[in-house]
Amino acid sequence: MKKTVLKFGLYGAISICLLFLISWFLLTDFSYALQEVFGYLAMVISLSFVFFGIKYFRDEQNQGKVTFKKALVIGVLISLITALAFGILDVIYTEVLNPDFMADYYENAAEKLRSTVTADQLEIKLAELEAQRKMFANPLMSFTLMAMTVFVIGFIISLLSALILQRK
Repeated sequence: MKKTVLKFGLYGAISICLLFLISWFLLTDFSYALQEVFGYLAMVISLSFVFFGIKYFRDEQNQGKVTFKKALVIGVLISLITALAFGILDVIYTEVLNPDFMADYYENAAEKLRSTVTADQLEIKLAELEAQRKMFANPLMSFTLMAMTVFVIGFIISLLSALILQRK
């Protein structure tokens, strides 16, 4: 089981990093909203290795059998590896590769608010945005939130995969 988790966890980690780098180089001219959609799509694609990891374990290492619990554990561990890789990559990106990202992102979000929100709600929304900006300025918090985002999606995929692939 350990080899399967490491193998497919690394596949997920490598794919999420490659898709992140591809988006960094190819999607810079796109809106933040479209980049965000691509980011979630990259997470789901990378976490598809959860399904393939569980299936590989069941078919190649466990004589075609896997319980729901064992499948869920395998999926969660693969998701954890992928999530940790993405959290680390996000911190490297925002702290080293593109330290202006947060300022640019939040300025873009503030501009959208100014054009879509009424004047009386604008101050409230800008204050909320500034609170989020401060929270994400802390690399540990940024790592935690980004890793948890991937992990939660991975947990859902693990649940679905375990339900689909379980065989006694």
